[in-house]
Amino acid sequence: MNAVSVNVNDMKWQASESYSGGAEEKVLSVGGSIAPRSILLKIPSGWSMDAHSHIHTELHYVLEGEYESKGETYRSGTFRVIPKAVEHGPFASRTGAIILVTWCTLQDQ
Repeated sequence: MNAVSVNVNDMKWQASESYSGGAEEKVLSVGGSIAPRSILLKIPSGWSMDAHSHIHTELHYVLEGEYESKGETYRSGTFRVIPKAVEHGPFASRTGAIILVTWCTLQDQ
């Protein structure tokens, strides 16, 4: 298999089926045996989402803007690791944000 490169600037934002409230996404990797699922998530100002959990670890890297969860604010430059099966959220954003979100299985899981 060859390496794959994608210029996200050439991709169009699409309505997200997994996130509510006007969120959009660019799917970078659909997930599978060679790569985890990764998206760029664009949330608008005033966005919110209920708490939930996943069967995989979820990684967040805030590229632009900020979001809040459980009294904490996660600003541009913040990297988070949310272990599988851990309830996280609810979420909200006053300013909107662009977040790199990846779901994966870590070695010690």
